[in-house]
Amino acid sequence: MPNFTNETTINKSKSTDIRRIAMIGMLSALAFIIMYFEVPLPFLPSFYKIDFSEVPVLIGGFAMGPVAAAIIEAVKVILHLVIKGTPTAGIGDFANFIIGCGLVVPASMIYKCHKSRKNAVVGMTVGILVMAVVGGLLNAFLLLPAYAAAFHMPMEAIVGMGTSVNHAIIDVPTLVLFATTPLNLIKGVLASILTLLLYKRVSPLIHGRV
Repeated sequence: MPNFTNETTINKSKSTDIRRIAMIGMLSALAFIIMYFEVPLPFLPSFYKIDFSEVPVLIGGFAMGPVAAAIIEAVKVILHLVIKGTPTAGIGDFANFIIGCGLVVPASMIYKCHKSRKNAVVGMTVGILVMAVVGGLLNAFLLLPAYAAAFHMPMEAIVGMGTSVNHAIIDVPTLVLFATTPLNLIKGVLASILTLLLYKRVSPLIHGRV
């Protein structure tokens, strides 16, 4: 006799996989679109802008786990690289991916262990701190030198753009401390708040419960 139970389980598994792929694609596209809406902050150098593209990535990570979060982050960055291009031979896009994963992967890993609002807050807090540290290191040793080389600017000129808005910025370490780190902290906090407000509303759609 045919095993209808096994067939039903297999069909259900295939349906879940298809939905998962579709949701990853949709959230990646949404994150990519949101990347275009950048907001400058008046107390930071003009080359530092904030966007909320990590919100769909966080939502996807909470709904489908840290691997899905990393995939969404990667697809978002690849779309941006292919469609918009890059002045840094992909170095800036690579850094964007690593910094973004610094927020979304720890947050979704911790939330996956026990899915509660408290764990979501703990996860995002850890993610914000990781994002700030990773972002600072990457900017100091990779991204800022890459931008200086790409635009044929001495590093002193880039530091000077920071000095013009904050006289405490006098070199690369202070640029990272007083500009890069605040940017990532603000971005992480705002993305986390928006995710907390939106997740329960969109989670049923991601899981096919509507």
